Amino acid sequence: MPQHKSAEKAWIQSEKRRLRNRIFKSRLKTEIKKFLGLLEKGDYEAAEKQLQYTQSLLHSGVSKGILHRNKAANKISSLYLKFNKVRQQTQAHS
Repeated sequence: MPQHKSAEKAWIQSEKRRLRNRIFKSRLKTEIKKFLGLLEKGDYEAAEKQLQYTQSLLHSGVSKGILHRNKAANKISSLYLKFNKVRQQTQAHS
C-alpha cells in the first residue's frame, strides 16, 4: 500500500489506465478475430469493412497511447497482407 497521498493517487490513476488499456486491447483482439473469421468464410465485402474498422481502432489505440505506432502499423500491414493473399487466391481459382 502507498505510504504518501501522492503515491496513492498515482497508484489509483495507474490502475484506471491499466483497466482501460486491458479493455481496449481485448476489444481489439475481438475485432481482429471477427475479421479473420469473415475472411475464412469468404465474405470479402464484410471482411473489407471489418478490416477498415479494425484499422481505425488500431489508429485510435495509437493516439490514446495504448499501442506503439510501429506495432499498430505492423498489425495493419499483416492484416492487409492476409486479406490480399486470400482475395488473390480466390480470383485465381475463378
